[in-house]
Amino acid sequence: MKRQWIIYAVIILFSSFVQEGSFNKELKNRSFSQGEKLKYRLHYGWFTAGEATVSVLPDIHVVNEKPCFKMEIKGKSKGAFASMFKVKDLWRSYVDTSTMIPQKFYRNIKEGRYRLNETTFYHHDEGRVHLTYTKRSKTVRNKDFEVPKNVHDIVSAFYYLRNIDYSEMEKGEKVKIDVFLEDENYEYFVQYEGKEVIKTNLGKVNAFKVVPVMPDNDIFDGEDSIVMWLSDDENKIPLKVRAKMFVGAVEMEITEESSLRHPLNMAK
Repeated sequence: MKRQWIIYAVIILFSSFVQEGSFNKELKNRSFSQGEKLKYRLHYGWFTAGEATVSVLPDIHVVNEKPCFKMEIKGKSKGAFASMFKVKDLWRSYVDTSTMIPQKFYRNIKEGRYRLNETTFYHHDEGRVHLTYTKRSKTVRNKDFEVPKNVHDIVSAFYYLRNIDYSEMEKGEKVKIDVFLEDENYEYFVQYEGKEVIKTNLGKVNAFKVVPVMPDNDIFDGEDSIVMWLSDDENKIPLKVRAKMFVGAVEMEITEESSLRHPLNMAK
C-alpha cells in the first residue's frame, strides 16, 4: 500500500461517509448521471504532484445478472514528480443501478516498477467476495473472503456516499461504512462539521465540511489529518481536500466538471 500513495490518497479521501442509522443499506441514485466526469489536481503548495479523473461511463454493463454503472478513478503523477516516480493507476467498480451496491471491482496499479492487477467479485447473498490478483503476470492470490452485508469497494463507496443527505446531520455527528480493500475489511468513519463557502477553480461554492477519522495507516498523519468539502447540493461532489500526510501537507482541488446531474450551489 505504501507504493500506491497518490491514487490511494485520492480514493481514501472520498471514501468515509454513510449515516450510522442507514449503515450499508440499499440506496437509489439521485446524485449523478452517466457520463459525469470530475478532474482533480494533487499538489504540495504550488508544486503539482499528480492528477485524478473520476468518471461514470456512459454505458450500462451487466454483472451477476444485474445492470451496473461502470465507474472509474484514474490517477497519474505529473511534472517533476513524474520524472522521479511514474504513477499510472486505474480503479474501476461495477455498481448495481437499483441499489448502489458493487458487483465487481478491478484495479490496475503501475507505480515505478511495481505492478498489480486485481479483480474482486461480490457474492452479497453469501457474505463473501472472491479475490484474484497477479503481480507481473503471476497469480499470487485467488481465494474467498468473508465480508459484511452489502460491503463496498473504495470506488463504489464514493458514489454511494454522495447519495447521503448531509443536511439532516448535526454538527459533530459521526457516521460509518464498511469497505473491503486489499483482502481486508475496514470500517471508515467521518465527522460532520457544518457548512462553509469554498473558493475553487469553478468559483465560490457552498459546501459541507467533513473530517474523516482515519484508521491506522502509513499514509496519513493522525486521526484528524484530513478536512474535506463536498458541494452543498444534490451532486455532493468533492471540491477540496487538505491532508497531513507523512510525506508532507497535501491539497487536492477540483479543476473541471462535466455532465453533472444537478446545478452546483454557487455562493453569491
